[in-house]
Amino acid sequence: MDIGDLEVFADALKAKFALPGAASPEDQLKPEVAALFVATGAKYGLTVETRTETHLSEHKVRPDIAIYVGGLICGYIELKAPGLGADAPKLKGDHNKKQWAKLKGLPNLIYTDGREWSLYRSGERPDGQPIVRLTDDPTDKGKAATGKEDAEALDRLFRDFLGWQPNVPHTPSGLAKYLAPLSRFLRSEVENALGLPGSAVGLLAGEWRRFFFPDSDDAKFADAYAQTVTYAMLLARLSGAPKLDPTEAAKTLDKNNGLLAQTLKLLGHDDARKELAVGFEMLQRSLEALDPHDFLKSKPDLWLYFYEDFLAAYDPKLRKDYGVYYTPREVVELQVRLASELLEKRFGKKLGFADDGVVFLDPAVGTGTYPVAAVKHGLEKVRKRSGPGAVPARARQMAENMHGFEVLVGPYAVAHLRLTQALEGAMNDAKAAAGEPEEKLDKRLNIYLADTLESPNAAPPGGLTLTYRALTQEHEAARKVKQGGDILVCLGNPPYDRQQIEFDDTTTKRKGGWVRFGDQIEGGAKQEEQGERPIFRDFTEPASDAGAGVHLKNLYNDYVYFWRWALWRLFEQQNCGGVVTFITASSYLAGLGFIGVREMMRRTFDELWIIDLGGDNIGTRKTPNVFNILTPVAIAIGVRAAKPSPNKPAKVHYAKIEGADRDDKLSLSPISQTLCGENAQMAGTHLSFLLEKAITSLGQD
Repeated sequence: MDIGDLEVFADALKAKFALPGAASPEDQLKPEVAALFVATGAKYGLTVETRTETHLSEHKVRPDIAIYVGGLICGYIELKAPGLGADAPKLKGDHNKKQWAKLKGLPNLIYTDGREWSLYRSGERPDGQPIVRLTDDPTDKGKAATGKEDAEALDRLFRDFLGWQPNVPHTPSGLAKYLAPLSRFLRSEVENALGLPGSAVGLLAGEWRRFFFPDSDDAKFADAYAQTVTYAMLLARLSGAPKLDPTEAAKTLDKNNGLLAQTLKLLGHDDARKELAVGFEMLQRSLEALDPHDFLKSKPDLWLYFYEDFLAAYDPKLRKDYGVYYTPREVVELQVRLASELLEKRFGKKLGFADDGVVFLDPAVGTGTYPVAAVKHGLEKVRKRSGPGAVPARARQMAENMHGFEVLVGPYAVAHLRLTQALEGAMNDAKAAAGEPEEKLDKRLNIYLADTLESPNAAPPGGLTLTYRALTQEHEAARKVKQGGDILVCLGNPPYDRQQIEFDDTTTKRKGGWVRFGDQIEGGAKQEEQGERPIFRDFTEPASDAGAGVHLKNLYNDYVYFWRWALWRLFEQQNCGGVVTFITASSYLAGLGFIGVREMMRRTFDELWIIDLGGDNIGTRKTPNVFNILTPVAIAIGVRAAKPSPNKPAKVHYAKIEGADRDDKLSLSPISQTLCGENAQMAGTHLSFLLEKAITSLGQD
């Protein structure tokens, strides 16, 4: 920095603050600080432009000045009244503390009160870049407040700031932690914009509630907005979009994901983007710096923890509320392998999940861990049985045959990414070995942004415009999967969350959706009054009839709704038989309120295997859990032939894993030599613990 430019800046401040008037100190600093950056940038050979914000007291997030270098956003300047200082974390006052909590997520930010200057990168001062404090106060002393050493110190800070380039990590885990603060900042901008009367973001929120999620309050909308924009931009960049302007990014997304494309167009409306300029432009600049080749060449397994890592950094409480804890790979592979064995032995499907007619569904697909494992397992069977040349055709068939529902947009986007990589990777490995050109999937995957527990009968809301056509198509495609077509395997790790509502609480929405309540008709009456009975009654009525009604509160848990839905979809909507395997909370095994659950399982399945993994960290006798949760869990694998025998109780095989630590439990991945042999044994091969084997029927008590 030229000492002359610094002296001009200091004299301008002295003259400005000597004038009478009631202008805010920050507004008096704005033009002079902006001019200093433009002049200094020119000395460095940079084209620097600035955008100064009208400081609305309601909009507590946006910094005062945005700095652009070469037409690209570079960073932001937050101004403080002279004398307050620039040590952002130590500034006193509730407003300053709340503001810092939001602004510290920005990757290139300067705080200054005219005399003090500090640079922050995601809340931390860079090494070797201390706070710069001029010799005296320039608003009072002008150029006399500055000296050569001041100019040299500021020169180092300005060069560092103006030379900033996004430093995007090269691994999915690093990328998750990199994106989290940017997405969190965008969320805070949305929250503040919602408080401005007549804001475009507020109008968007109204449309979002009408057409997407009617129960979404402001906090949920802000979170949905930030995560949707983040993941839509990420997928667009990974799909090859060079620029992430919403309209251009949507064109790239539209090839394989019309829903995210249209949603990005909707949320990226020009008026809304102006209100969210800081969060939008910094996220856009950062993702445009991402090199897609760093990630597209990575294996799908590297994305396994991506959304969990993202949520842990973005909002740990939200992660806990959503129950986003990855299913250990060993557990997933065990379930997939056992289901594949049943497909082969009971249904003659020698290629398991890759065989003809094997349609499979994960009703809580998350980031796609179960279908990715099914793809890998099925295509490995193809490779061994028929050679690598048979893999591409089978991969395309598996893409057609797999389905999944996910209600959260982040995992939904990651599932599309991971599954595309798994399928195309297997196809192109085989083609490379044969010296053939690479191939891409030509259709979108059957993974839908949808609530499994929503009605399979309700049509989408009326009055949808072209903007919402993609939503209508997504809704209708998911509804078609719910209504019919033979599904041979339902597998996964549905959420566990018991809803606890006070007796007199009439405002909280009861969970369970269509499974628990059936469809609604005009006037709010339930269709059960006109002949339709909610399917959840099959779980609750036996308990009530047996005098265990006081324990029914324990049934109102997400995983129980998913169990009832899976039994309905595979065995009441079709007659082809099938396999269901879930890992869930284990309370249904012996809980007094679960009489109806156990009874229906035994009526529905021909044979049922239970692997009780324990993991109770609530009671007095705590045991290791394979998840980072308190609730004990169990794996269930049930099979039914095409011809049911509802009056013949299922044969139930039960094994409880005791005396094992978490690693020993996860080594269960090779436990089954066979499920389908004459004795239906589950033989453990790990020697560090004894697998208690028992073949018992689960009681009704």
